[in-house]
Amino acid sequence: MNFDTFFFDLDETLYPPNSGLWEAIRERINAYLHERIGIPQNRVASLREEYFREYGTTLRGLQANYEVDTDEYLAYVHDVPLSRYIHPDPNLRTALAGIRARKFIFTNADANHARRVLEATGLQEVFTGIIDVHTMAPHCKPMPGSFERALEAAGKPEPRACVLLDDQARVTRAARQLGMFTVLVGKDHLGDEADASLLNLADLPVLLNGRA
Repeated sequence: MNFDTFFFDLDETLYPPNSGLWEAIRERINAYLHERIGIPQNRVASLREEYFREYGTTLRGLQANYEVDTDEYLAYVHDVPLSRYIHPDPNLRTALAGIRARKFIFTNADANHARRVLEATGLQEVFTGIIDVHTMAPHCKPMPGSFERALEAAGKPEPRACVLLDDQARVTRAARQLGMFTVLVGKDHLGDEADASLLNLADLPVLLNGRA
């Protein structure tokens, strides 16, 4: 079957994981936990990881345990100079623009951060839309409800006609269970976590071999 809908993760999927951007965002998350929530410095990193594992994102963990202004949190943690870390990749833009199917950003971040990343990488004209943390609320990846919201936002395509690309194996695993074709980005191994893997996202058209 040919694919008609693609769901792309944002952070560390559309840009190289060694860019340093996610490390900068993680430091902002740590600062928020300490400065805004009052978590002791020596508990910040472990609590962040605990929330990530249990709730899917640090934000969802905070929402479950504290009174948190979602927009304030997202603005705070994404307040980093993107141009210091990520830049346009003409080869990637050509590769993605050549895929005729509809392409959506599917991210646990918010649309504002997604738009900034797309602008910084020169990919803003490539995507049909953005499915963000607000669209999938109260869920987040890899919760099953997040995929339901994404499919609904994309016009309810058949899961088996969809491709999901993500750098997190727990996300590709969950999407694969729903029947989507899954691609683990930035990895060179599979196991039962995804249908395919790509070290370089620009090689996606070769992987698809004319199926989109």
